[in-house]
Amino acid sequence: MGDQIRIAVFDDHPLFREGVIHTLQSATDVQVVGEGATAADAVRVAQSHMPDIVLLDVNMPGGGIEAAREVRQNCASVKTIMLTVSENEKDVAAALQIGVNAYILKGSSGPELLQIVRAVRNGESYVTPALAARLLAQVKQSTQGVRGPSDLASLTYRENQVLKLLSQGLTNKEIANCLTLTEKTVKHYMTEVMQKLKVRNRVEAVLLVRKGSDELRGLMR
Repeated sequence: MGDQIRIAVFDDHPLFREGVIHTLQSATDVQVVGEGATAADAVRVAQSHMPDIVLLDVNMPGGGIEAAREVRQNCASVKTIMLTVSENEKDVAAALQIGVNAYILKGSSGPELLQIVRAVRNGESYVTPALAARLLAQVKQSTQGVRGPSDLASLTYRENQVLKLLSQGLTNKEIANCLTLTEKTVKHYMTEVMQKLKVRNRVEAVLLVRKGSDELRGLMR
């Protein structure tokens, strides 16, 4: 069926991987088109099958975050979901910073997983609520006295455009293509945005704008 969500699953624990595949295949709108156990498997299948989504484990051989980075670089249309046991804020931040579309824990139920897969296919982002709350708390602590809405108001029209596309998980290159700019110009805008918002990196910028505009619901839905 042409409207099916084509997905590939990568995890180095065969029994868990089989369980995830079984859950996905139970849905009539999902088609599993590939599987594997390593980062290299994920990159190879993404390039050869061009699925809509790849599911990755942070701690699989070769590294799930590194796999997501390579998939993003080589297959820009393929969305990525981390399905992992890692609750480490650094892993979450690193995943979001490279444009991972969702970060969920292996304790999630089958129906939750399917709901998130459909949301990602439709362009939404998701982070397990408890992890999103921790990240937001870190941002609030590192931006003492910063009030999101007032700082957001200081951004220019173009800076707002860049920030909006960034919050959708696009890379600098993809943002440049959308706005007909050079990648160097986008990097300049990002520097300006981070200085005005008083944040240290792209992840904090996205979290702050979602807090300031009451859009954290996109992460915690």
